[in-house]
Amino acid sequence: MVDLHCHILPGVDDGARDLSDSMAMAKKAVEQGIHTIVATPHHLNNRYENPKLTIIDRVRELNEVLLEEKIDLNVLPGQETRIYGEMIEGYELGEILPVDNTPYVLVEFSSNHVPRYTEQLFYDLQTKGLIPVIVHPERNQELIERPEILYQLVKKGSLSQVTAASITGDFGKKIKNFSLQLIEANLTHFIASDAHNTSNRPFKMSEAYDIVQAKYGTDVVYLFKENAELVIKGSHVYKEVPERVKRKKFLNIF
Repeated sequence: MVDLHCHILPGVDDGARDLSDSMAMAKKAVEQGIHTIVATPHHLNNRYENPKLTIIDRVRELNEVLLEEKIDLNVLPGQETRIYGEMIEGYELGEILPVDNTPYVLVEFSSNHVPRYTEQLFYDLQTKGLIPVIVHPERNQELIERPEILYQLVKKGSLSQVTAASITGDFGKKIKNFSLQLIEANLTHFIASDAHNTSNRPFKMSEAYDIVQAKYGTDVVYLFKENAELVIKGSHVYKEVPERVKRKKFLNIF
């Protein structure tokens, strides 16, 4: 498995605190069946600043230790960028880091809001050859209340990534049910861990895929896993036609 979103780099954000934490996370990842992790430290989310070159250096250092420790895991450079109006400028200045220098750039909203400029910004990113990937949309309060926003963004070329722990119910029943609705409406394209540690924010990838397999079958599991592989290759991912979250059904999650 490929995990597209993980805070495994030591000492750079609210993920792994030190190298010991990173090694513990790496071992747990391998146990889950993960062979490749995209390290995605927070960038510009009010607390952390992790520009492109810094991340690339730290990923190289981590891979060297993994090799020394004989842990069969490859870490690729990435970044979880909090959305801001000057992202194009940040990219051109070499501060924004797409997933391993592919076109895919992970974008985070705040927990309760989607900026009004989002649609225009995502259009502008796409004209630069970038593909916005909205991380954990299921945990954004405005998207929960107004899923039409996500539908319009996906319809116009953006992608989204749901967190494994959301599917397993670790963030509560409402978020779990909304996550499943996003899968059913073809409004999400990847499952990733967003793991921060091995205790309260672990990987949960195999557990999430077990739930998806039981509910939607092998083909959907294959689509999500294959899409993650395609991202790190810089290839086009599989996309089903997006649908609106049915309002009547949506209200039942509360």
